[in-house]
Amino acid sequence: MANEKTKVTLIGAALAKQGLEFVYEGTTCPECENCKVSKVCHNLQPGKKYRIMGIRSNTRHECPVHHEAAVAVDVAEAPVVALISADMAIANSQVRYESSCSRTDCRSYSLCHPDGIIEKGKYIVGEVLGNAPEICERGRSLRLVELRPV
Repeated sequence: MANEKTKVTLIGAALAKQGLEFVYEGTTCPECENCKVSKVCHNLQPGKKYRIMGIRSNTRHECPVHHEAAVAVDVAEAPVVALISADMAIANSQVRYESSCSRTDCRSYSLCHPDGIIEKGKYIVGEVLGNAPEICERGRSLRLVELRPV
């Protein structure tokens, strides 16, 4: 991930730490509607996971949501650890992520539906990390992988 595409966005000063990973949830605050820098704050894709790659210390914007102010940061899409079908778990292959299981009581549910993954989105299998930590209750053969954005 040496040549990651980065994007400039704004984040609360208290959260602006290099390496911090977060899932962008989208705009939900009415305070943002009339803000002059709202377009920069909300220029990420909802549901995707991002990592702060750098902090631009020369920028501070007053913000009614982030009481210490908002600062500019460089972010890149972050890899996500997930369970996928064993036959798709081939390093450096491209996959379309789809989870067909809706059993919310399953111990592996959070790995089959990880935060930061867009259903039917395209990803590269970065690294095959091993077998699923738990046996699939539906009998599927699953592997734990790191998925990177295409």
